[in-house]
Amino acid sequence: MKTTKAIAALWLAAFSLAVQAQLPDFTRLVEEQGNAVVNISTTQAVRRPSAAVPQVPGMEDEEVLEFFRRFIPRQPPAQGGGGPTPRSESRSLGSGFIISTDGYVLTNAHVVEGADEITVKLTDKREFKAKVIGADKRTDIALIKIDAATLPAVRFGDPNKLKVGEWVVAIGSPFNFENTVTAGIVSAKGRSLPQENFVPFIQTDVAINPGNSGGPLFNLRGEVVGINSQIYSRTGGFMGLSFAIPADVAQDVLKQLKEKGRVARGRIGVQIQEVTRDLALSFGLDRPRGALVNSVEKASPAEKAGVETSDIITSFDGKPVESLSDLPRFVGSTRPGTTVPLELWRKGAARKLSVTVSELPEERVASADKPKPQKSAEAQANRLGIVVAELSAEQKKERQVSNGLVVTEVRPDARADVRKGDVLMALVQKGQHTELKSVEQFNKLLASLDKSAVITLQVKRGETTAFVTVAGLTDKG
Repeated sequence: MKTTKAIAALWLAAFSLAVQAQLPDFTRLVEEQGNAVVNISTTQAVRRPSAAVPQVPGMEDEEVLEFFRRFIPRQPPAQGGGGPTPRSESRSLGSGFIISTDGYVLTNAHVVEGADEITVKLTDKREFKAKVIGADKRTDIALIKIDAATLPAVRFGDPNKLKVGEWVVAIGSPFNFENTVTAGIVSAKGRSLPQENFVPFIQTDVAINPGNSGGPLFNLRGEVVGINSQIYSRTGGFMGLSFAIPADVAQDVLKQLKEKGRVARGRIGVQIQEVTRDLALSFGLDRPRGALVNSVEKASPAEKAGVETSDIITSFDGKPVESLSDLPRFVGSTRPGTTVPLELWRKGAARKLSVTVSELPEERVASADKPKPQKSAEAQANRLGIVVAELSAEQKKERQVSNGLVVTEVRPDARADVRKGDVLMALVQKGQHTELKSVEQFNKLLASLDKSAVITLQVKRGETTAFVTVAGLTDKG
């Protein structure tokens, strides 16, 4: 009996040691890299209204909380008894990390945006005033500098080598608790977030909260692989969805910020939309991939290269464009003036072009603007459930089109996602593009199609062009 108990005890001890051996130990990483992480506080002079608005926790609008948040807490200034003042100070807190021994610090652009004064606090409690070398809102990266020497600095790793499921560690100042360490795994890579065209985010389940903004994300080798930037939350606190800017994106941006204080990005002058499964079928593409060109700007690099509306861009500079979000990143990271190869799908066949990238103006939102998503349509009324009319010469001139049919009525049972006043420019089916020139022609085209046919309409609405898919037609009846 004693022998059995002894064997069981030994087995449990061995099992416990085996489990412990498989779990990561973060202590060495924190000891070696923790001193390079800093706390950043900013002060901004703001005008306050004549009557203060009370801040009640939990009263945030539910819809607003659905959006991805940047996590930087704002602290209202202390109020005296003498009533409101016309100007006061707003303080915010964030994190950052030292990238060179001579005092360059990397953080998020939104941490230092609008700051009149920036204070960097080291782990040894020393504090320094910092100046902004440059900030890039599109990637949310800022480079700041403190006057110090022989500082501890991080080393960068390759985020492309990260694997989903791999352990990662964040160090920052959530809620101003300095040098807080949290850990988790990589949940996904290459995430595209709303209004963020230039960053393939690293998604993790590392606990990130207000104040972590701008802090580093480490792999287990102690290398920075990302900058913690956003969370998805209904409450403002951590809910298991955190997003970091990959280190290679950050390094490219900081290099330009250090050299010239700004980032030069490429553009080619197209508007694009996602290629859905139905669109791929309509255009005769083997599978959903690429970026569908809605429109091409006049005199743009794309127009000069020969890109046309309804082309599907499948490769840029030798890199496959698998989804809508890939193209803006590839184009944006290309230096203006560079000529690169472009592969596209046009009318059922692959084509190759060369495009010379120009520079994206400072205030432009993206090199390829993403239109509002189109709903998936289901059918027709002339077999589409819509009534169309031919455009007069004056209407064509006014709408800047050479052909097309205007939608005059959308019936309640219409299956195409179009509106009254839209101009139907073309019909695409199995890779064949047919420009629409008359009502008779359009109705004959629809009548000739099988009930299960999938078609795509090129629709112009105001100044925007988009492609609307219709899957399945009504009976010819």
